[in-house]
Amino acid sequence: MGFFRHLHGGGVLFSYPFHRSQLRPMTTPASPSAPTPAGDRHHSAAADATTPVLTFEDRLRLYWTQNGQTVMIGVGLVLLGILAKGGWDYLQAQKELATEQEYAAATTPDKLKSFASAHAGHTLAGVARLQLADAAYAAGKSAEAVTGYEEAMAALPAGPLASRAKLGLAMSKLQAGRAADGELALKVLAADTTEALATRVEASYQLASLAGIAGRTDEVQKYSDLIMQLDPMSPWTQRVFQLRASLPPSAAPAAASPAVKLPGAGK
Repeated sequence: MGFFRHLHGGGVLFSYPFHRSQLRPMTTPASPSAPTPAGDRHHSAAADATTPVLTFEDRLRLYWTQNGQTVMIGVGLVLLGILAKGGWDYLQAQKELATEQEYAAATTPDKLKSFASAHAGHTLAGVARLQLADAAYAAGKSAEAVTGYEEAMAALPAGPLASRAKLGLAMSKLQAGRAADGELALKVLAADTTEALATRVEASYQLASLAGIAGRTDEVQKYSDLIMQLDPMSPWTQRVFQLRASLPPSAAPAAASPAVKLPGAGK
């Protein structure tokens, strides 16, 4: 025990007994973390166990609910594009049909010229130019035929008709007296493997004919052999054999000489 002295009032001295342990400083105890009640843990586990598992249909329904409007807009745009393309294709088909009908109605040279001018760049315009050039060649109008075939070649896509126009141009040059140009064009056609087979065969025959007129028998045989190689069943094959048969005996192609063997060679 000890004594606590205190002056009070008129100097009267009071004393108050106390224990030494009461002099220790007081500290605030740390607040312990609140433990999770056992009831809450049981409730959470029970909630996890009872949560339903979404099926594919549930997920699809949820997705459609959230994105259905966007999907429908996208589908509508796709359908609109399909309809627009279908409409465009229909209009183009109708336009093509009208062009074909107009070409079929062009039964005179003047109408063919008008059609070709009105539809410049169209394949049928090239066909019309080819017809006009053929007519000019048949009439002996070589200069007009040359121009017509050149215009036809410019309008026709690569293929049999374009090859036909090239052949006509070569023949028109020959008819116009441009022998060197015409013969060179025929040689190019005969040797070009990308050209139509019928055109190559006819060009080869024309070259054989020119060679026969000029007395170049080696070229006659060369081009007749080429025709046989390209198409032995072609009508031009028979004609080139007739051409060879019509040549004078002295101009006929010489037969191959027998091989000469040196002494001591194999027997």
